[in-house]
Amino acid sequence: MAFIPDKRNNSRRRTLMSDMNVTPMVDVMLVLLVIFMITAPLLTVGVKVDLPSVNAPNISGNEIPIIVHINKGGIVFIGEVEVDAETLPDKLRAITHESVENTKIFVKGDKTIPYGTIMEIMGRISSSGFKKVVLVTELPQKQGSNAAKKR
Repeated sequence: MAFIPDKRNNSRRRTLMSDMNVTPMVDVMLVLLVIFMITAPLLTVGVKVDLPSVNAPNISGNEIPIIVHINKGGIVFIGEVEVDAETLPDKLRAITHESVENTKIFVKGDKTIPYGTIMEIMGRISSSGFKKVVLVTELPQKQGSNAAKKR
């Protein structure tokens, strides 16, 4: 707090300044804004899965699908939450509130795990009533971009 002299009498009596200094608060807010802007994209990374690349058309649609990940170790995730393969269909039904007919489920399996493991998970999902189960891959890189990377 700062004291300023009273202008009415030139005496030594001082009064309290009632204005608030907002400069430190603005500085702190700007620093927090920068921190959140940098860390927000890092929070949406998800499960690390190395997808195989296939030359196929993109699937169109406005619905937000449920994404099931299978990582290198064969561990199954719904979004970023690890689940047991045995309880996967029950958890998917709970997430979709038993609306299994129109729910899209995208399966992202790492390209290094056996094909049978991915098909077993997809089989569990489709045998529990889900009809729109899709295996997700990456688009192949163009030849020009590969040649540039090799240089």
